[in-house]
Amino acid sequence: MKTFKTGATKWQNKHETFVENINNLYEIGNEHSMDALDGYNDTTKGLQLLIAEAVNAKLPLRALGAGWSWMKIATADGGLMFDTKPLNTIFDISNGSVDPKYKGDVTKLFFAQCGNGVWEIGKYLRDKNLSLKTSGASNGQTIAGLIATGAHGSAFDFGASQEFVVGLHIIVSPTRHIWLERKSAPVASASFIKNLQTELVQDDDLFNSALVSMGSFGIIHGVMIETEDLFLLEAYLRRMPYDDNLKKLMTTLDFSNANLPNGNERPYHFAVNINPYDMAGGVYVTTMYKRPYRTNYKRPVRNLNGVGPGDDAAVFVGKLTDALPALVPGLVNKLVAGAITPYEKVTGTLSEIFDNTTLYGKLLSAAIGISITSVDKVTEILFDLNKTNGPFVGLFAYRFIKKSNAKLAFTRFDFTCILELDAASSEKTKSFYTAVWARLEKEKIPFTFHWGKMNELNFTRIQNMYGKDADTWIASRNKLLDKESMKVFTNPILQQWGLDKVI
Repeated sequence: MKTFKTGATKWQNKHETFVENINNLYEIGNEHSMDALDGYNDTTKGLQLLIAEAVNAKLPLRALGAGWSWMKIATADGGLMFDTKPLNTIFDISNGSVDPKYKGDVTKLFFAQCGNGVWEIGKYLRDKNLSLKTSGASNGQTIAGLIATGAHGSAFDFGASQEFVVGLHIIVSPTRHIWLERKSAPVASASFIKNLQTELVQDDDLFNSALVSMGSFGIIHGVMIETEDLFLLEAYLRRMPYDDNLKKLMTTLDFSNANLPNGNERPYHFAVNINPYDMAGGVYVTTMYKRPYRTNYKRPVRNLNGVGPGDDAAVFVGKLTDALPALVPGLVNKLVAGAITPYEKVTGTLSEIFDNTTLYGKLLSAAIGISITSVDKVTEILFDLNKTNGPFVGLFAYRFIKKSNAKLAFTRFDFTCILELDAASSEKTKSFYTAVWARLEKEKIPFTFHWGKMNELNFTRIQNMYGKDADTWIASRNKLLDKESMKVFTNPILQQWGLDKVI
């Protein structure tokens, strides 16, 4: 493995919400003089040496993806960080690499190294007439970062992005790395395990814990993913009245009498953006429908001034700044008018619709998961708090996702509504967030936090949100990591959340 010590002692995330003091940032890469498998295995050994270095120096260690998170999940305060993005090999999977008991389609299995951007995987798969099953609101994240933070995807009847992962290659210490998969859903053959020179571990609880583990279960070096045939999305954005019909859709996901572009056809993707300062004009409703792939379609064109078909409000809200309360409605309305343009029947592949997001300006973003049955009540609370604790310099955005099997996935309701609150970066925005969380708890409305976005988590809240699943996650981490490696993969935010417990 190629290793270069940059000497950097500070690191800033993509959204510029913090600067972390570190000991060093390493740039690493595969040895391209080797063939793909030998190069991958050589990098495994190199990563083990990095862990050994951290153990000996008594420093924390963290793998860096795209730096997408607002929180200090992927950082090592005073420790070592390394950039995984050059680790972007992708392997096709042969029949001989798959357990005979695997129930899926072997031709749609791929093994991706951790640093692959979602956009890179999308490009690779398109050449094979295949596609990922879902993605986040963009495709700029690395594949390991995408799943490790529980990014919530775009397909509400499929689930979050980690749901297409069936195997994990995890480096857990200087002397041990494992292939982890569910015992109930075997995928890797003995020859695959031998080729990776690794150890097979089949355990449902361990796997479901490691999926969303925020980099604290070791270094996820590679992931086995299930894909599907290339398809098109037919996307619409319309303004609609926030009436009883739309409220019913948002609280039931029952589209049998929907007043949407394709009638009662169940969409692939459904989202609602509410501008609280222009309700008379209606809310913004995005629907996307899955269509068979064809070559004769018009490629989508990016909206350089604002939101394209797959973008969320984070794309343009950074243009907003903190302002006097009386000016906020006008500022938000002006920005939204220029940034959100309704469209009809825009067609593209998944990677074309949810393409690499460009951000404009500094912003804060928080997201919580609530049951769809709570949507009406939570929206009422938001409007109420906007009067008493606002004005909120942003939008109220709603997306919908199926429940995940991952123990700490924040999409844990049967159908989860993701409430996203993207706003101008200010102390006022932070205080509004705090007021929302406190009000939900006062009203006894269950909710979860997106791990990578602004949150105010502690162990009491995590226990209330996840119950026994949090205990299983902690037990799994203790089972997987030895004492020294647990120290290496513990950082201050994990301690703040109380997930660093040694049992």
